[in-house]
Amino acid sequence: MFRVEKTEYVNKTFRLPQDLVGQLERLAQSEGVSLNQLVLQCCNYALEHLDKE
Repeated sequence: MFRVEKTEYVNKTFRLPQDLVGQLERLAQSEGVSLNQLVLQCCNYALEHLDKE
């Protein structure tokens, strides 16, 4: 059976270096995604590829 799923989000504030934010904004714009979506993808990738040793 089809069920509509809703992702719950939490608002948090992070301080990032200005140059990093600029790079992320440019990349998000060039890829046609929101800055938020890009940051989510970057965080997920980093966690999935974390060296646990």
